Amino acid sequence: MADSMAEQLQQEMVCEGLLECIHGLKRLDKECYRVLVESDEPLTIDAVADRVDRERSTAYRSIQRLLESGLLQKEQINYDQGGYYHVYYPTDPTQIANDMQRTINDWYAKMSQLIQAFEDKYDQAETVDTPETDDRTAASGDATTVE
Repeated sequence: MADSMAEQLQQEMVCEGLLECIHGLKRLDKECYRVLVESDEPLTIDAVADRVDRERSTAYRSIQRLLESGLLQKEQINYDQGGYYHVYYPTDPTQIANDMQRTINDWYAKMSQLIQAFEDKYDQAETVDTPETDDRTAASGDATTVE
């Protein structure tokens, strides 16, 4: 991944890059997400772990990151005899896109505030008279004396 925003803008980007950029997901997280998107039915953690060829605990951590990011939904399935298990499925892509747009809008607003703060701070620094400025003004004869 590029170090600066300018470098990121110059790179070729794909939509899956949003998962990494906006949500901070890792490669395995994206693999788990792809498995769930390509599945015809909700999957258990064990099924996801098998399909990405990882330990259950490793797949579980990725699934948790995907849940926290809002990319997955979790449903509890109850056994008739008692007990339950969970299955996971992708959140509606329209909802994910709307959430990402909101995140980008929030980020943009925050960056705009920081840019304004930068401008205010350094604009004020230019207008503050320093002793060097006063000496140059006096030497050039531009200073006016009030009597």
